[in-house]
Formats: sequence, structure tokens, C-alpha cells
Amino acid sequence: QVQLVESGGGLVQAGGSLRLSCAASGRTFSTYAMGWFRQAPGKEREFVAAISWSGGRVYYADSVKGRFTISRDNAKNTVYLQMNSLKPEDTAVYCCAADPRSGRLVLATTPTLYDYWGQGTQVTVSS
Repeated sequence: QVQLVESGGGLVQAGGSLRLSCAASGRTFSTYAMGWFRQAPGKEREFVAAISWSGGRVYYADSVKGRFTISRDNAKNTVYLQMNSLKPEDTAVYCCAADPRSGRLVLATTPTLYDYWGQGTQVTVSS
């Protein structure tokens, strides 16, 4: 069992920054790849970023590349999403997810490949 709890969402002006955190339970967190997804009203869930168990590999959606940074601190069982240069179109509920499968060579970018999900945290970017 893995439980994920996101925090750090809120209201920010366009061009501003926000840092999201995802706290995970379980002693095996350090072996999981982690991902961030977002879902805006009326839209499908969208991949944002992913990071390998070691933190050595990262992958970003084109829409956030160069603006967002995913990182993790396995000692704290926490994954982060630093969001800079925020745009109104970034407004969404952001969820973190865990992929416990070992030996995966390519970071998962589809929601169906993640086994555990948090409830999400709201990010609103005003114009």
C-alpha cells in the first residue's frame, strides 16, 4: 500500500512560481518512479513530468519543458514539482502518481501505467 498526499497548490499571478510537494508513505518509495499529472475542468488528465527511482532520469511534457522541474528527496519520501513562469493555462488540479514496477527502462507517461495516486492539489494562475 502506498498513499500519496499533495500540497503546495494555491493562487498565483501569471509569471509567478509555485512549488508542489507529494509526500508518500511506505518504505519502498525510493524504488518507485514518480510522475505528476494535471487535469483542468473539461479536459482529460495530462502528463506533466516524471522522474526515475534514482532521480537520474527525468522527462517533461513539451508544454512545461523549460519552466517546470521535477525532483525527489528519497530520505523524505517526497517528490517535488517546481513551477516557474506560470501561465493561466497551467491552471488545473495537479496529482502525483507512483509507478512501483522495477526495471522499467522508459519513464511512464500514461496514467494507466501508474498504480497509486494522490487526491490532487489545486493550482490557479490568474491573468
